[in-house]
Amino acid sequence: MDLTRDRLSASKPASGVPPWTCPFCSLLCDGFRVEGSASLQLQGSDCPRARQGLSHFRAEPAPATPRVSGEAADLDTAITTATQWLRRSRLPLFGGLATDVAGARALYRLAAQVGAISDHAHGHALTHGLRAQQDRGMFYTTLAEVRNRADLIVCLGTSPAENYAEFFWRCGVSEDLVPQRHIAFVDAFLDPALQGLPRVTSEAIAAQGDLFETIAVLSALVAQRQVRVAAPALAALAERLRAASYAVIVWEAARLPQHGSLLVEAVQQLVGTLNRHTRAASFSLGGSDGAYTANQVVTWLSGLPLRTHASPAGLEHDPLRFDAQQLLADGAVDSLLWVSSFGPELAPPGTTLPQVILGHPDMVVPEGDVVFIPVSTPGIGSSGHLFRVDGGVVLPLTPVREDGLPSVAMVVARIAQQLAGKAQT
Repeated sequence: MDLTRDRLSASKPASGVPPWTCPFCSLLCDGFRVEGSASLQLQGSDCPRARQGLSHFRAEPAPATPRVSGEAADLDTAITTATQWLRRSRLPLFGGLATDVAGARALYRLAAQVGAISDHAHGHALTHGLRAQQDRGMFYTTLAEVRNRADLIVCLGTSPAENYAEFFWRCGVSEDLVPQRHIAFVDAFLDPALQGLPRVTSEAIAAQGDLFETIAVLSALVAQRQVRVAAPALAALAERLRAASYAVIVWEAARLPQHGSLLVEAVQQLVGTLNRHTRAASFSLGGSDGAYTANQVVTWLSGLPLRTHASPAGLEHDPLRFDAQQLLADGAVDSLLWVSSFGPELAPPGTTLPQVILGHPDMVVPEGDVVFIPVSTPGIGSSGHLFRVDGGVVLPLTPVREDGLPSVAMVVARIAQQLAGKAQT
């Protein structure tokens, strides 16, 4: 990733081209544009994730047809069949949840109507931070704070640009907002794009044992406790942390090992120790495919995060028992509603249960009792809103062309209307 190019000139849309926010990762970069007559081309960035996402869309969308058990059907028939299946289900599972704010709101209301359990496709990674926050609280920061204040960024077990190519640009690396920044990669590869940038130094530091031991040793060193054995590089990093004006510990939720919530708790303990005499915070990379959006919406509407059973009888949250993969493996649910509106890759898990799939038109649809309804992608074929990676920012999504497909929110609302016996408005 070239951090030295002129982003300001690259981000200026051509005449008549509307501003665009990329929906394909939770950074929600809004400084680029999309152009093209035959295919959609990214301008102003070489982000592989955005380019891959755009490759699934044509400038002129092809017609997409709903299917019921492998047979083509019209939208009304597909919605009616989906409604009938959900009405018969005693414990549905709502999974995937890759949609925008409006879709997530509609899905929560439908979950409460039919008594469903909701979990995102990235629920396992999302739960690491959620459990740590529930148990111990969290010192968290924003992209703007990192950009304006962070003089030390510690990447724990991740080289962020591998999956979030624009991360360091969003952090203002090489800008003069901070006179000098140091970036340390602990148990991760040094990012070659940082080499030679003005006002930036970087280093790679090997782990001492696994990540759990590494963060424990680093925390002890920062607290100035006696440590029997400490690698010199970790000891030097501890001194840097203590001397920093504003240090940020970055981790990537999907890369954390099993019981990653304990590692997140250890990071928060380290940050808390630093905040006794300086400023420090943490930052988690994750939440793409609408994961942060779904969790924020469910938490706002119910007071509880994802992995919650919502029904007319009340709410029950269990971050372990309501893991979608475990529920399917145990046969604890009897139907699946799967939502994947951003691309065809996020396919439903293999199951013989009746499925209602609201997905990208190019998704490979499994055989069997499946209702498939192709839906519009927010930010490509329809407008919408998503929560950004830092949690408190909601950005609007502007379509690059109309695709004529229904939104997730519209389809779910029609199912809810039929379940309630209301006529379509």
